[in-house]
Amino acid sequence: MEGWIIALIVIGVIVLILLFVGITYNSLVSLRNKVKDQWAQIDVLLKRRTDLIPNLVETVKGYAKHETETLENVVAARNKVVDAKTTEEEIKADGELSRALGRLMAVAEAYPDLKANTNFLDLQANLKETEDKIQYARQFYNDAVLIYKNKLEMFPSNIIASMFGFKQEAFFEASEADKEVPKVQF
Repeated sequence: MEGWIIALIVIGVIVLILLFVGITYNSLVSLRNKVKDQWAQIDVLLKRRTDLIPNLVETVKGYAKHETETLENVVAARNKVVDAKTTEEEIKADGELSRALGRLMAVAEAYPDLKANTNFLDLQANLKETEDKIQYARQFYNDAVLIYKNKLEMFPSNIIASMFGFKQEAFFEASEADKEVPKVQF
């Protein structure tokens, strides 16, 4: 009789361990998918921004013919975002594009006719709205990454994460160059 009781206890412990592993695994998958979803949201907004840039550059070109270096920098930075293959490359390229756009907007301030152009104003408003959405999406992405990282690193879920090969995700962080105030000279 005691053998059956021990067997039932062993089976019960095994079932509890399997339940724990299953629940933890599903939780990790859910969090990993949340991170990917949040990155996809950022990706959509970055695509929208890169689609707006050619129209903005063309509008500014008509008014600021001698500002070609600034315009070329914006186009080059946009192309880096479009050509990025990894999340890390896209994060870095996005920082460069943000800085280039900041310089472009500062240049536009020197041209009163451009600032009054309705096409430019519409593009600028769309770009600002998109930039605001990108900021919120970055925040949600970083929140999702934080929760996922915590789950990967905390005991006992870290054991399950390492057993099944779950990998860390990168935070969307500002580079040192992003933290500097752009210098614009006329």
